[in-house]
Amino acid sequence: MSRLEDVFRKSSKKALLMPYITGGYPGMDGCRRVLRSFIDAGADIIELGVPFSDPLADGPVVQASTQQALADGITTDDVLALAGEFTNQLPVVLLVYYNCIYTYGQDRFLEAAAVHGLSGLVVPDLPVDEAGDFVAACHVHGIDPIMLVAPTSLDERIAMIAENASGFIYCVSVAGVTGARASLGDNLPAFLERVRSRTNVPLAVGFGVSGTEQAAEVSKYADGVIIGSRLISMVDAADDLESACRNVEEFLNEVNEVLK
Repeated sequence: MSRLEDVFRKSSKKALLMPYITGGYPGMDGCRRVLRSFIDAGADIIELGVPFSDPLADGPVVQASTQQALADGITTDDVLALAGEFTNQLPVVLLVYYNCIYTYGQDRFLEAAAVHGLSGLVVPDLPVDEAGDFVAACHVHGIDPIMLVAPTSLDERIAMIAENASGFIYCVSVAGVTGARASLGDNLPAFLERVRSRTNVPLAVGFGVSGTEQAAEVSKYADGVIIGSRLISMVDAADDLESACRNVEEFLNEVNEVLK
């Protein structure tokens, strides 16, 4: 059993709290302090994004943070090293586009990820039917390849994803890109049931979760709640880093309460 699956198995919560921030945003020290606020608020798993110039799965909020991180000179190595500062405290998952892995070199990237203690990799632009070699290589290095599944996925594709999944499956709440939404739609329970019927791997929901009411609703059907754009927006809106971290921690504490 992987570290991720073990965390899900041992938890007594309705769903795990899984906050996201773009690596190196706002600045390396700022990102480090935001990550600490995640931990102080009771995060169970952290998701950290590797900045990339063409983040096709991300909405405007995450894209803006990515562009700022790139403008600040943040590299893949910087994010790997930053992740490694926290992997002894809780599992850390990287969201990384395959172009970054390919440019870095797949074997070299996975070796570095393992050295820094990464638990899983979310690769949004690598379809499951082209991921065989990557999945096998991840397992060699003791890292879970996190598969994404969308509400529009056909049953045959869901079955293929389930066969290759480990750690958890990232369930996209609505069709489209990342971003806070007022509603996750009425089809989420049925969508998650379609996935659940084909796997015992934990399910985590992301793309659009922006408040406590949504988190509470998701926790009725899923094993994890991923929040990203709302947190980045809170950092953007704050007058200074201290206020940003305080606001993020207070918000995540509220979310964590409804997930218990």
